[in-house]
Amino acid sequence: MSDTKPVLLRVDASMREEDSVTRQLSDRLVDLLKSRMDNLQVNRLDLAETSVPLIDEAWIGANFTDPADRTDAQRDRLAGSDALVAGLKAADILVIAVPIYNFGVPAALKAWIDQIARARETFRYTENGPVGLLEGKKAYLVIASGGTPVDSPIDFATPYMRHVMKFVGIDDVTVVAAEQLMARGEEAIDAALAEIEAVPQAA
Repeated sequence: MSDTKPVLLRVDASMREEDSVTRQLSDRLVDLLKSRMDNLQVNRLDLAETSVPLIDEAWIGANFTDPADRTDAQRDRLAGSDALVAGLKAADILVIAVPIYNFGVPAALKAWIDQIARARETFRYTENGPVGLLEGKKAYLVIASGGTPVDSPIDFATPYMRHVMKFVGIDDVTVVAAEQLMARGEEAIDAALAEIEAVPQAA
């Protein structure tokens, strides 16, 4: 964690502005972390309000061109991605709110991941495979599902998000889950809130 003001990046992926369980749980988690850390700066990316474009052929061509050789048009094409990467690099802590949609992550969250998972920026290739470059960060994944049991064989969101975090170098990942809300209702929310309250002081 940085020696100056610590920075928390919150990413909300629920398309629901109201009655979103991941937003409710993330509110509580961020409030808890703010109460424990002096001068915590909270930056927020709300994917329901900020449209992250899908990658396309022009983006791929620009990304795989050596930075020194990029044209002005290619640099412009990557400007949005550069800003998202910069926000991620600046953060000491991540709180990513992940509702499970149809067994996976929301499309907007996948678009964000495609924009920040970049060779030479957040990972690099080596003779032994890719190595993440964002070491030393802490991530919280706030998961909610209507019917999917978290970490079950039909949950393709939670293990995917863990893998993405590790891929970019973030190994310290805590999952807070309100699962099977359609069946468990408030019981699931209360269990997740209890997990948040039990987050270690040193985290």
